[in-house]
Amino acid sequence: MADLIIDAFSSQTRLRDMIRAIRACKTAAEERAVVRKECAVIRASISENDQDYRHRNLAKLMFIHMLGYPTHFGQMECLKSIASAGFPEKRIGYLGLMLLLDERQEVLMLVTNSLKQDLNHSNPYIVGLALCALGNICSAEMARDLAPEVEKLFQSRDPNIRKKAALCSVRIIKKVPDLAENFMSPAATLLKEKHHGAMIAGVQLCTDLCKVSLEALEYFRKKSTEGLVKALKERVNSPYTPEYDISGISDPFLHIRLLRLLRVLGQGDADASDCMNDILAQVATKTETNKNAGTAILYECVETIMSIEDNSGLRVLAINILGRFLSNRDNNIRYVALNMLMRAIAVDAQAVQRHRITILECVKDSDASIRKRALELIFLLVNENNVKPLTKELIDYLQVSDQEFKGDLTEKICSIVEKFSMEKIWYIDKMLKVLSEAGNFVKDEIWHALIVVISNASDLQGYTVRSLYRAFQTSSEQESLIRVAVWCIGEYGEMLVNNVGMLEKEDPLTVTESDAVDILEAAIKRHTSDITTRALSLVALLKLSSRFPSCSKRISDIITEHKGSFVLELQQRSIEFNSIIDKHQNIRSTLLERMPVLDEASYNSKRKSGSLPPTTSAPTGASPKLPNGVVKSPVAPIADLLDLSSDDAPVPSSSGGDFLPDLLGGSLTSLPSLTGQAPSNGTDILMDLLSIGTPTTQNDVSTSDLLSTNHNNTPSGTPLERLSPPSPFSPQVSTPTATTPVMDLLDGFSPTLSNKKNSTDLHFSGNNGPVYPSIIAFQSSSLKIEFSFSKQPENLQSTLINATFTNMSSNVYTDFIFQAAVPKFIQLHLDPASGNTLPASGNGSVGQSLRVTNSQHGQKHLAMRIRVAYKVNNKDVLEQGQISNFPPGL
Repeated sequence: MADLIIDAFSSQTRLRDMIRAIRACKTAAEERAVVRKECAVIRASISENDQDYRHRNLAKLMFIHMLGYPTHFGQMECLKSIASAGFPEKRIGYLGLMLLLDERQEVLMLVTNSLKQDLNHSNPYIVGLALCALGNICSAEMARDLAPEVEKLFQSRDPNIRKKAALCSVRIIKKVPDLAENFMSPAATLLKEKHHGAMIAGVQLCTDLCKVSLEALEYFRKKSTEGLVKALKERVNSPYTPEYDISGISDPFLHIRLLRLLRVLGQGDADASDCMNDILAQVATKTETNKNAGTAILYECVETIMSIEDNSGLRVLAINILGRFLSNRDNNIRYVALNMLMRAIAVDAQAVQRHRITILECVKDSDASIRKRALELIFLLVNENNVKPLTKELIDYLQVSDQEFKGDLTEKICSIVEKFSMEKIWYIDKMLKVLSEAGNFVKDEIWHALIVVISNASDLQGYTVRSLYRAFQTSSEQESLIRVAVWCIGEYGEMLVNNVGMLEKEDPLTVTESDAVDILEAAIKRHTSDITTRALSLVALLKLSSRFPSCSKRISDIITEHKGSFVLELQQRSIEFNSIIDKHQNIRSTLLERMPVLDEASYNSKRKSGSLPPTTSAPTGASPKLPNGVVKSPVAPIADLLDLSSDDAPVPSSSGGDFLPDLLGGSLTSLPSLTGQAPSNGTDILMDLLSIGTPTTQNDVSTSDLLSTNHNNTPSGTPLERLSPPSPFSPQVSTPTATTPVMDLLDGFSPTLSNKKNSTDLHFSGNNGPVYPSIIAFQSSSLKIEFSFSKQPENLQSTLINATFTNMSSNVYTDFIFQAAVPKFIQLHLDPASGNTLPASGNGSVGQSLRVTNSQHGQKHLAMRIRVAYKVNNKDVLEQGQISNFPPGL
């Protein structure tokens, strides 16, 4: 079918026939065939210089161009049509020029002479065509050549030509701002126009001139401010004119343009602002808001009032207008009003506070965009005087809010409570309320901070644990609430049972030791509880086994149930905790003492500085888990810095405090930082107070460091340190691996340790481990890096490297950063450098410690690639190299 139509194509085929043929195509291939054959016909017509159908060919080419097919072969036909004498040919030529070409085409320079002739043509319609084309595709070169011709047209008798000349001038001054001074005087004359179209174009030209030229801005402030005020007053007070009337308002488009220009002129100028105060007040009070046209004018008027110099009365009037907008049914009007109020807070917060109730109602709106914007605005409005009623309203709404909005709402409420809490009891009450209503949406750092506050509020610990006990009965599905409740019952369970620290406002509560254990058993057996909650519950049960002797047997049975758990973390805790209960009765009470008071100031400072380890985000339980229950972190794409494609691929590390780029310019998403934290080995470190983590992650702290023993086999350190896994306030420790000295939890080192020591054949110096010679790891004409090595005899896999950096040049090096990469079988940890400035001429040095752990010690040697970056005379310098001369045995 398409082929029959195409066969009839010729230069005489009309545009509508080609469109009909294209629409008849059922597949993209058929359409391409139609277009291809039609383009071939047009090419043939162009080759024959067929002038009779040139306009028809151009029309077809424009349609083909709009379909997305190439039409560059028809560009010269546009120029030929523009050069024709007749108006119809020029019209199709200019239309093709604007559609088929842009300012980047070199062929555009060929049309400059034709444009110049048409700008001076006696036919105003041809002049209008030239101005439209120039205003759409004008380049900087064309602007410089044709600006004088456009400037002359401001004197034309035809208002439409003056309007088009002004619009064309807008593009000219944007392309060449230096030409702005040529159009200042002509633009000022247009502000007195009676023709609304020409006046709107003139106002727009003046606005753009003020933006590109300070000279033009001062010119219009002195010459045109009063005239603009007068023109706006005439529009406001003008009688009904059918020609310009829209919804009962005379030319709202001109209103808005005038207000925008007044805003530009009044911003930063007190005299100009005073001149326009009266008319702005008049616009604000006389404009009706029952139609969109009036609302648009009022919005521009409010923006102008908020932008010009200070006038408190006008600003209160403007904010009241925005308050009326919030009651409008149109969501768009309410949204722009909320946006404007957020900007108005910085100017007059007290005036915005008067509309607090209306804004609070917008938080409950059905539109998600309005809810979020209103919530952000409420957050900015909170202060010491209104924090309690606002918080109460937000928490009440939290109970009925949509699930998708609870995350944002919970985050804002928690931020408000933390920021403005003056009493700890109020803080605890509100946080427990939030945890009860939306605990699954609370981030880990929030309930961590709550636990820190509870540990510091000794007089409220009994009240808190009783409140948590009550909340657990009614909100047992909120994960964060359960974690806090489990932790508090484990620490302050005797306060719960004995009603210690009762407050006057509390109702009597009777809880037995068995009831407290029931709570922990329920928490650990919930099918929705994750590893963190269950691990916390096991620790809490262990602590209660010492404080509730009557329930010790039951607690032991509950803990024993997890000896066969598929989750390695729970299995290990169960075995170790049962060992404490069964074998170490004499030290259990000391071992399970209450946790010391946590340093609230230190925790808050670390949290604000972002130096705390990353935490999981709410809702909980969202991460996929491995079969052993360890949460898997995403794998970062790491460049193969040592050109190895197997397990030897290096893992970059850096001494910078930020995530640094790959040593060879690649993109890395995870690098160790200067905080001393080792990189997670495919696990997610859960930042709870007992730091529930994977027991299989290897670190540079051996198991013997977890519970150091003396000759009397008595645990050393505080009971907290001996019992608990690492907290957010202490370094993380690890469990033994196949190559680490193994130690029973409380019974000292196993026999394998002594066998390991006796079997070593390395040379040791005293008790300090084997001795290795220092090496020059890297040396250039300006920099020397020296490595010295040391090992501990009980851990030959781990090597401590002390790096010394010396500047050999005569210039001081600043912003010094050292980076390193190692293969995958090596773990690398960098401590902070002693400084970031290297003195000149070797007059000092900078030191830095590196700890490397070779998991294939004895089979593979150390390998490392390094890179150093520094500044010399404010110029960045980069040096890098590979170290292969490590001493044997590392």
